[in-house]
Amino acid sequence: MSNILDHSPLRVAIAGSTGRMGQMLITAVAADSKAVLGAALEMPAHACVGQDAQVFGYNVAGVLISDDPQTALAGCDVLIDFTRPEGALHHLALCQAAGVSMVIGTTGFDEAGKQRIREAASSIGIVFAPNMSIGVNVTLKLLELAARALGEGYDIEVIEAHHRHKVDAPSGTALKMGQVMAEALGRNLEDCAVYAREGVTGERVAQTIGFSTIRGGDIVGDHTVLFAGTGERVEITHRSNSRTTYAQGALRAAHFLRAEGVGLYDMWDVLDINRL
Repeated sequence: MSNILDHSPLRVAIAGSTGRMGQMLITAVAADSKAVLGAALEMPAHACVGQDAQVFGYNVAGVLISDDPQTALAGCDVLIDFTRPEGALHHLALCQAAGVSMVIGTTGFDEAGKQRIREAASSIGIVFAPNMSIGVNVTLKLLELAARALGEGYDIEVIEAHHRHKVDAPSGTALKMGQVMAEALGRNLEDCAVYAREGVTGERVAQTIGFSTIRGGDIVGDHTVLFAGTGERVEITHRSNSRTTYAQGALRAAHFLRAEGVGLYDMWDVLDINRL
């Protein structure tokens, strides 16, 4: 556990700082009296590199947008990354070398990428979660309880919707929902997941968990899990109307890492949800 008596502001670096999520994160840091923006990172040759982050209207004058993460991370306590897997893994190596903690909200990692994150957590603190929303993580707990209570007599379908720009499917949150329910039922998601149906599929195979994906418009993120039984169905839904909730959760995770130090954590650890 790190020094929880350190009362200096948490110095936060933001990857992808000019994107939709990056701007929300900078806004959250600027509004937090216990945090300051330590670095704003962007890809090389980005049009905003070298400009003051205040150009976006935030009270963070003096922080220049940088395409040199190795230099920019010096003096920072934690990096928050909601970019792409290849970028996040590059940042991960730099954070390891610099001893900087990392909050990873990026999704779409393959198993090798996830293993690199697990290995890095032996030397730095990492919160790795497909969704940083407090409400989503409470929903995950509800799904675990529902799956255990409803048992084998209910078919499970996960329906998720996101904006047209999202590049991975199903969403990391949808997959996490499936994983939580599969584990609650003693199943392996890799064995029971059904990601596509087309043509003559035959009857639904018992104990499978189905996934349906919608992409369109500016949908921030909707997830519904349907438990369909004989004579009734139960639906549990979470809808995100703003990325603000993800930013607030990620910043909460960043503060958590200052207190907890080295190790691999998820949002259930940050929110102490298992205590419920």
